[in-house]
Formats: sequence, C-alpha cells, structure tokens
Amino acid sequence: MSNDKLDIDAFLADSARVAAEFDAQESKVEDWESNQADLQDRQALRRVAGLSTELQDISDAEYRQLRLEKVVLVGVWVEGTAQDAENSLKELSALAETAGSEVMAGLIQRRDKPDPATFIGSGKVVELREAVVNSGADTVVCDGELSPAQLRNLEGKVKVKVIDRTALILDIFAQHAKSREGKAQVELAQMTYLLPRLRGWGDSLSRQAGGIGGRGPGETKIETDRRRINDKMAKLRREIKEMKTSRDTKRQERRRNNIPSVAIAGYTNAGKSSLMNQLTDAGVLVENALFATLDPTVRKTTSSDGRIYTLSDTVGFVRHLPHQLIEAFKSTLEEVSGADLIVHVVDGSHPDPQEQIRAVRGVINEIGGGEIAEIIAINKADIAPPEKMMQLLREEPNSFAFSARTGFGIDTLVAAIEAALPRPRVEITAVIPFSRGDLVSAIHERGEIFTETYLPEGTSIHALVDGSLAKIIENLK
Repeated sequence: MSNDKLDIDAFLADSARVAAEFDAQESKVEDWESNQADLQDRQALRRVAGLSTELQDISDAEYRQLRLEKVVLVGVWVEGTAQDAENSLKELSALAETAGSEVMAGLIQRRDKPDPATFIGSGKVVELREAVVNSGADTVVCDGELSPAQLRNLEGKVKVKVIDRTALILDIFAQHAKSREGKAQVELAQMTYLLPRLRGWGDSLSRQAGGIGGRGPGETKIETDRRRINDKMAKLRREIKEMKTSRDTKRQERRRNNIPSVAIAGYTNAGKSSLMNQLTDAGVLVENALFATLDPTVRKTTSSDGRIYTLSDTVGFVRHLPHQLIEAFKSTLEEVSGADLIVHVVDGSHPDPQEQIRAVRGVINEIGGGEIAEIIAINKADIAPPEKMMQLLREEPNSFAFSARTGFGIDTLVAAIEAALPRPRVEITAVIPFSRGDLVSAIHERGEIFTETYLPEGTSIHALVDGSLAKIIENLK
C-alpha cells in the first residue's frame, strides 16, 4: 500500500514538473510573439497627416506645382441675384488658383444671413462633407470672413482644414510681396487676422482661479503666444512708420514743387500695370494673375505741352478687401488718397464690370479719396463684347475705352489725363534774366506758357504758374 502511495506521489510530482515546464515554454512563446508584433509595428511606421518637412532647396512656386491643394469652395447667397453669387464664387475660384490650389467643386446656399455657428447651416454641412469626401479635397474655402467659432465648428464637422476669403487673400499677398515694406505690411495684416483666432490644446487653455484645485499653471501657452504676437505687431508698426516717413518726404517734395500726381487704381488684374508700362515704360511686372504686383511704382512723365506730372501704379482692389490689409497698406494707399487725379482702370471683358467699379469706389471712399477727380479707363477693348463696352461708356460720363495690349485708345486716354490735370492759376508776364534759367525751366515744368520770346535783357514769358512760383518771379522786379 505504501508503495502504491509513493508511486502516486511521484506521478503527481512529475505531472506538476511537466506542467511547469509547459507553462514556461508557453510564456516564452507568448514573449516571442509579442516581440515579433512589436518589431513589425516599429518597422511599419505610418506617416501622420499634416506633419512633413518641406524641401528647402526649391522655391515656393515650384513646391506648389509639385503638390497642389485640392479645395472645395462654399458661399452664402445673402443679397443680390443668383448671378452675383456665382460671380463672387468664380472670383473666389480665381483667388484659390492664384494661391496655388486646384478647385474641385463649388457650393452656394441661399440664406437670409450666414449661420452664426457653421456659416452655412447644419444641413449644408452634411452636403459639404460629402463633397469633400467624394472629391478628395483637403481644404474648404468659404466666401466670406468666418468668426473664430464658425471656423472651429466647421472644421470639426467637415474634418479638413477650413479657411475663409480673408486668409486666402492674405496668403496671396504673402506670396507676392517683394519689397521690405510690402513684406512688413503683409506680415502685420496676417498677425492682425491671426490674433483673435489662436487656439490652444488641453492644459494650454487653463486659467488661474481662486480656491483649492482652481489654481492654474501660471501663464499659459496661448497667453504667451498672444503676448509675442502683440510685441511683433508693435515692432512691425514701428518699422512701417519709419518706411512711411521716406514715402511722405518724397510726396511732400512733389507737393512743394506743385507737381501733379495721377494714381492708377482699379480691380486686381484689370490691366493697371500694363497701362503704366504703356504710359511711362516703367517695366512693371505684368502677369495674368490676381495681385501680381503689390509694391507701388511712381514714375515721372511729361505732358504734350511740357508739364511734368507723376504716375503711380497701386495695389489692386477686390470686393470685400480685408480691413487688415487696408490698415496695413495705409501708407501705400495714400498714393491714391493724396493724388490729384485717379485713373480708374476697369476690365471691360469681365462678366460684371459694374460690380468691380462699385467695389473699387468703396475702397477709395474708405481711404478718403472719394472727392478726387476720376477718369474711368475701360481696358481690353479688343476682346470685350461691344455692347458691354457701349453700356459702360454710356453709364460712366468721363470714361474712355482702350486696349493696353494693342495700344488702341491710348492717345485719347492720355489727352483726357492731361486735360484733367490741375492747371496753374496765376497769370504772369515777365522778363526773366538769362542768369535765372532755373526759373524758365520751372515755368516750363510747372506752368502753362502762352508766349515766349527772347530779348537782349532776358526771356519774355507770358504764362500761367502756381502761386509760389509767381511770388518768386515777382520778387525779381
């Protein structure tokens, strides 16, 4: 009996030992499988969307050609006709393409006013999300300026990046700014737009509060960002003010010498730079793109009767031009508000040139140039529909048709500009000594000469001049 018990105990001991060895082997197998799975995860690294390092050895334009953003446009039709809403969305499409995007689709919703939560309303958000998924778009562009809440809500529902019209125009300005002043103005406008739209994450949104458990971590990340942006904006304003001083000095010098100034203004891509090149051979960049030139160009030219005046090519306008840009480019836009005459260039081939005229005049009024004499110069007469050109010429009394490409109508337009220049008001008849040839030259540049004869004692001149020059000539007697 005792032997049977010993055999049973030995059997149980052997069974326990085998089970322990089996468990150990099974544990090793599980560890090996876990290590293999971990190894596979480490070898199969996945790229996180939105995190990439762009190549630094190629230009921005080349990079955009390599990777065009696919965008879906969405607008809200609040007022006007359906054609007005479609024209606005077409213009947004041109802006998006100028910024380097590929437009996949466009949606318009009829509403009394934009939805305060999502801009287009909850029902249209579902359709917008379907359009984004079906087209493979990675960005939604809204035809209007979104509030920070609308931007955040819409992004959360469509699951892709959302920008508004203002951000799109700012991006185009950032691409095309070349001068130091232009870059500073664009950066200031971008920061003005960005400041109220800063967003934090997690603890960065916390704030200090009283009581146990309510004390925050001190100055949060978003507060630090706001402070740094405010400091940078203050620095940019100082730099722009210093650069404005130089521009003001040149402008005051022209005014002191009573040199008339003509500002070429108009809608973007209407042909302002082309006209500038036709009139002055300024060599300004001409490109079939919105906001191709941002930096103003001032050139001196001479009228057919010998009077000197200046022509300035200014930044193009667009409907709903962001107020941040108007504020930042105020020193540049002063070339328009301080001019003696505005040549308002209009694209005669555009589907709705009247709307462009209204948009430009709205900006001119906003910067204080509403009372300045204006000439409407209707460009692209070679390709514009004749009936539309005749309608514009009838509606705008002081308007002239021309083509900057073919040169048609340029002479007539130049004659109209010269006729509209401010003329001297003081009539003088004097004999200028030959030793004061500088005065004779000044009369030729700034005055209007009726007769000029040469006498033994000097040059006899009968002319109209400005008051300051008349006083100098009077003191010679």
